Amino acid sequence: MNIVHLNGLRAVEATGRLGSLKAAAEELGVTIGAVSQQIIKTEQQLDRIFFERGPRGLVLTPAGESLMPRLKGGFDLLDQAVASARQRDEKILTISVAPVFAARWLVPRLDRFALTHPDISLRIDATTKLANLETSDVDIGIRVGTGEWPGLRIEPLLAQEVFPVCAPAIAETLREPADILQCGAVIDARSMFSWETWLRTVGLSGAQMKVRHVFNEASLCIDAAIAGQGVMLAWQTLAGDALIEGRLKAPFRVRAKTGFGHYFVTSPTRRETTVVAAFKAFVRDEIERSMRQIDGPR
Repeated sequence: MNIVHLNGLRAVEATGRLGSLKAAAEELGVTIGAVSQQIIKTEQQLDRIFFERGPRGLVLTPAGESLMPRLKGGFDLLDQAVASARQRDEKILTISVAPVFAARWLVPRLDRFALTHPDISLRIDATTKLANLETSDVDIGIRVGTGEWPGLRIEPLLAQEVFPVCAPAIAETLREPADILQCGAVIDARSMFSWETWLRTVGLSGAQMKVRHVFNEASLCIDAAIAGQGVMLAWQTLAGDALIEGRLKAPFRVRAKTGFGHYFVTSPTRRETTVVAAFKAFVRDEIERSMRQIDGPR
């Protein structure tokens, strides 16, 4: 260890585990070039080649394949040692959520949580990456998916449904589902589902929407829809508050199931603290409240 830098070993381990320099650079928070240089330096220090460099990227050599399990095990032990050394303050709750869920649904409701739990401080980790709940300081995550995250405790929160939303002025022009085909659509380029999901539900399978704008963030799509720039295929927690406040309208009551849902995710090996239980109860109550408001007269 006196002749090999720890950062170099981290670069080798991350690249071997994730399968690419790009993925390793994103995890380590450095550039692809920095990861490559760290690997080269480590190979020189140990006089071994761990990756073959070819047109399809990096492939582990026999020396790399032999090293990887030991290297991964070593970093796992370091992670566990650091986690166990931390003093967990059970009055501080760290929550991992997607940025769009945090901005559009969770954050506007945190004042109500603070009123009933003034002794609890919240830390919001807004990210699309699922944290390692065994070794990080994240206490609970809220994620959207099919609920298939091996090694985690999964609790369903809300089945995800999608439906068109638009500004009130546009909604007034829509009488039946086919009318929406004449509207410009605001598209979320990173969405896990397309307009076909809803169109199929209303008997318009195969019909094509007129694309007006494309954004790489769902939150921007909502802003564009509120501004009257087109119709968006949204879901409950994304568009809920704008619907409740009247800034958006859902012109049709038909909602399409996506097979996805919102879930609580927690570590199966950590005991559930009273703080985590309080937050989960709060979120469930708020979900029920907002869904009742959305389902009311429109």
